Amino acid sequence: MDRIALSPYNPRLERNEVIVYDSTLRDGEQTPGVAFTPEQKITLAQMLDDAGVHQIEAGFPAISQNEIRTIRTIADLGLNADILGLSRVIRGDIDAAVDAGVDIVLLFVGTSDIHLQYKMKTTREDVLSMISDSLDHCRARGVSAAVSAEDTTRTDLEFLMQVYRTAEAGGAIRIGVTDTLGCATPEAISMLVTRARQEVKIPVALHLHNDYGLALANAFSGVKAGATAITTTVNGIGERAGNVPLEQFAVGMKYLYGSDIGIDCTKMKILSDTVCQFSKLSKPKNQPLVGANVFAHESGIHVAAMLNCPMTYESLPPEAVGNERQIIMGKKTGVNYVKKRLVDMRIDATEEQAAEICRRVKELGERVGRVNEEQFSLIVRNVMSV
Repeated sequence: MDRIALSPYNPRLERNEVIVYDSTLRDGEQTPGVAFTPEQKITLAQMLDDAGVHQIEAGFPAISQNEIRTIRTIADLGLNADILGLSRVIRGDIDAAVDAGVDIVLLFVGTSDIHLQYKMKTTREDVLSMISDSLDHCRARGVSAAVSAEDTTRTDLEFLMQVYRTAEAGGAIRIGVTDTLGCATPEAISMLVTRARQEVKIPVALHLHNDYGLALANAFSGVKAGATAITTTVNGIGERAGNVPLEQFAVGMKYLYGSDIGIDCTKMKILSDTVCQFSKLSKPKNQPLVGANVFAHESGIHVAAMLNCPMTYESLPPEAVGNERQIIMGKKTGVNYVKKRLVDMRIDATEEQAAEICRRVKELGERVGRVNEEQFSLIVRNVMSV
């Protein structure tokens, strides 16, 4: 495998205990129009586990009996990953999660004033009481629980700290900073994580949405501030603009920040493709790391350099993420790549013939875009027979 060629100015994270709890099967499924079958959920859970994902949020058990059965099947697979289930601060939801066999219940409750007034229709005092009661019920049912403040980034800071202290006092194993609308900046996330760590001793988790395109940056910022659990989804799917993409976070942690969190990055492309297949969501060709164009090159200047050293235009080899390199022929193809292709085909062409083949490739590329193998071979035969 080729060496990695990253910027020497990238910072390094000394910590490597970051937990990824992937929510493809829950928040990812909340993408409008997406509904995984039980069999698809099981397959994805196995693939996530095989890739080394630490925790899998398998669903929202209170949705239906079928959801409970599916999560129970996943929980009974004997995976290495912990299985998590979402729950409101309602005893019935907690009971459904316990019935589904989850290892950890993810309790969430709205905490911003706008959520309290228009969604919860309750008071701050009642929210604190519901958190305590729910944690008591989780303890009584013998299941661990985490507590996330929904709409954290629009919540009054002092009340938010009350929420976190209440969660810690009630036995929560971690508390969550949730950017429900994806409207926080990396600086805001860093401040919230730092403040939370000053208030409580239990771990801080992040659940970040991508409405402003900042979810990944916010995840890195939060980890640098001391968060140790991150929600991801494959391809970043999820409500509205989606979530932190698993592949970008795991690969970024390993290669950009030098922190191997134990996820097999070579499995990212197949996971990405499978989620696209099951969700029926198309993947942009320029999707970072796992898109078809990410390791595809056409420009003659670029290709000529890459023939000498792929690191000139690739910071890491495609195999590192399970992708593959493609050299595309079209209007920007250079004669150096044409000569290489002719050598590979064991064709002895003169400089003039190679130049003419290149000219015809460019001309065809201007008309049709990409020149495929059959079209290139026809051009070669026509030129070489002159």
